Amino acid sequence: MTTTEPRNTTSQPAAATTTSRTAPTRIIDVGGTPFAYRELGPRTGVPLVFLHHFTAVLDDWDPRVIDGIASKRHVIAFDNRGVGASGGSVPHTIDPMAADAVAFIRALGYDQVDLLGFSLGGGVAQVITLEHPELVRRVILAGTGPRGGGGIEKMPLIAANAYTRAALTLRDPRHFLFFNRSATGKRAATDYMARLKERTAERDKRISMQARLAQLKAIREAGLGTPHDLSKITQPVFVANGDNDVMVASSHSADLAARIPNAKLTIYPDSGHGGVFQYHREFVPAVLEFLERS
Repeated sequence: MTTTEPRNTTSQPAAATTTSRTAPTRIIDVGGTPFAYRELGPRTGVPLVFLHHFTAVLDDWDPRVIDGIASKRHVIAFDNRGVGASGGSVPHTIDPMAADAVAFIRALGYDQVDLLGFSLGGGVAQVITLEHPELVRRVILAGTGPRGGGGIEKMPLIAANAYTRAALTLRDPRHFLFFNRSATGKRAATDYMARLKERTAERDKRISMQARLAQLKAIREAGLGTPHDLSKITQPVFVANGDNDVMVASSHSADLAARIPNAKLTIYPDSGHGGVFQYHREFVPAVLEFLERS
């Protein structure tokens, strides 16, 4: 069940008791296409827009991350075109994904936002920041790397291997894609997957096969594409990853931070692609401190 609201403004009252378990799914028309989204936290200040990973829908944000940040900040999470409960079809490249995200943000009535992009969402965030610098105040890039970084085009093979192992062990593929197979990583994976099940009512639609395949094509194209000139990004940027990311090599995150003039880098030990979820107790305060800087 969804509710429709034509437009949001920063003058709305705070929803202090709303969490990732209870936030209603709203629908907004964006150029004739319905986009599904949820809002949490106080409706004041610059909102933080979450941009999600390959195959993810609204229910796949770690509650400890989204609720932790929403305790102090206005947070907006949404399904981009063709994902989850949003209409349309997923594009085959990242640039139109970024254009759709911008159209969604502007449809909500915002002329400035902060961005948190995880994995594929980090690639989308980079394009938004480069193409619409006036729209973006600060950026968090987690588990992601630069366009043309190399190795990213191998992700379809990495994903296929993880899905095979998941089928053989009756586990979610993210056990193998997001976390180390050490004792620490296995515990972190189990805890993370349990948290994703905390919302039991009005859950989002599952990702479609069209969306999965289109996202894989977009990721491969980005891995093989001409690199962006990241020196044009002048906004403050917080780059984070685990030290053993099998999806986007951790060295790509370090390269990303080195190529952006005003970037800081945090690499979490004994963790993988989902390092920011494994280290949510450290990541959330770091994000809040980063966003509060003048």
